[in-house]
Amino acid sequence: MIETDLIMIIKMIIIGLVQGFTEPIPVSSSGHVMIVSEILGVGEQGFIFAILTNTASLLAILYIYRKDIIRLTVNSIQYLKTNNDDYKSDFRFVCFIVIGTIPAGVLGVLLSDFIAGNVSMTTIAIMLFITGIALWLIRNMKGVKGESDITTKDAFIVGLGQAIALVPGISRSGATIISAIGVGMKQDTALRFSFMLYIPVSLGGVILGFSDFLNEPNKAELAIPYLSAFIATLIMTYLAMKWFMGIIKNGKLVYFTYYCFIVGVLLLIFF
Repeated sequence: MIETDLIMIIKMIIIGLVQGFTEPIPVSSSGHVMIVSEILGVGEQGFIFAILTNTASLLAILYIYRKDIIRLTVNSIQYLKTNNDDYKSDFRFVCFIVIGTIPAGVLGVLLSDFIAGNVSMTTIAIMLFITGIALWLIRNMKGVKGESDITTKDAFIVGLGQAIALVPGISRSGATIISAIGVGMKQDTALRFSFMLYIPVSLGGVILGFSDFLNEPNKAELAIPYLSAFIATLIMTYLAMKWFMGIIKNGKLVYFTYYCFIVGVLLLIFF
């Protein structure tokens, strides 16, 4: 019994590490969690596990962008109070985050059950190929738009990219960064806008799923394995995000194209 519990904890830690590593990078965390869960023979972990690991990734992202979040919040409030143009740029950026969040929020509510019920390894492989092709197409785009140059149209297009990423195998960070670079944003701006969009969508999922977590009948039994996965996800998301920021800075997104193609082929062969 003890050995079985230990093995399960190890498996949950591995899945948590995979979730944490793949959440920030453009290779689909949900798809990779499904793949690794299948390999480890633990099956689909369900909604509660997804909420916990998603919360861990969210906390890591919030910590990394804490200064930007504080600045945007304070300056937006100041703009609403004073109408001072010194704060207008940050206020507009927050408005664009709201606009970009709408498509994923709407489609997530309407299509979540359909999407969850129509996913296979073949689907994930195809979506990885699509992600790889899109990354290849934008590999040489540098962009000129900074935060102050984003338009309502840009924000909505990137938001549509995030909505498409509701399908497992389509990377959320990949879809939003590709969309952002596609509308002309600089790569560092695209990265920041992508993860600012991630925060409200992820936070909304955590809030909506909190009651399910409280009503989970096996909380005591699952506490240690899931806590282990939570900690593993938290640490790995932080490390992966820092690493990915360096990749973006050096303009090496094309490397993920090759990765998506390789994993997609392996899925079609072995699954």
